[in-house]
Amino acid sequence: MNDLIVHLEAQVASGKRLLEIVLAQGEAIRIQDVSGLVARLGDVQQELLTRRQLELERDRLIHAAAGRLAATPDTVDLDAMLVGASPIAAEQARTLGVQLRDLMAEVARVHSSNRVLIRQELTFVDHLLRVLSGVPQAGYSPAGWATRQAPVTSVDARG
Repeated sequence: MNDLIVHLEAQVASGKRLLEIVLAQGEAIRIQDVSGLVARLGDVQQELLTRRQLELERDRLIHAAAGRLAATPDTVDLDAMLVGASPIAAEQARTLGVQLRDLMAEVARVHSSNRVLIRQELTFVDHLLRVLSGVPQAGYSPAGWATRQAPVTSVDARG
C-alpha cells in the first residue's frame, strides 16, 4: 500500500509542477516574452518525461494489483487497488487521487486557455505581416466581397 501512496504523492507533485509551468507559459504569452515561452516549453518537455516514468510505474502498480485480485488490468481502479488497505491509507490514497484529478483538470483548462492566447497572438502577427507586406487578403470591401486587399503604404505606429 505504501508504494501506491508514494506513487500518488509523486503524481501530485508532478501535476503541481506542470500547473506552475503552464501558468508561467500563459504569463509569458500575455507579456509577449518569447524567450520565456520557449524556456517554459522546454520545462513542459522535461516534466512530460517525468510523467512518462510515472505512468510506467502506475502500470506496474495496476498489473500487480490485478495479479493479487485475479482480475484484468483494465478493470483495476483505485478502489480495487485499496482492497485490504487500512482505512487511514485508503482515505489518504483517495484524497491524493482527488487532488491529482483536480490538478490535471486545472492543467488542461490553463493549457486550453494558453492555446487560445497563442492562436490570437499568431493571428495578429499574421495580420500585421500581411498589412505591412501588401499581400492580398480576401475580405469585405465597401462594394461587397473584395478578392484583394489594397496594400497599405504607411502604418501609424504611434499607438
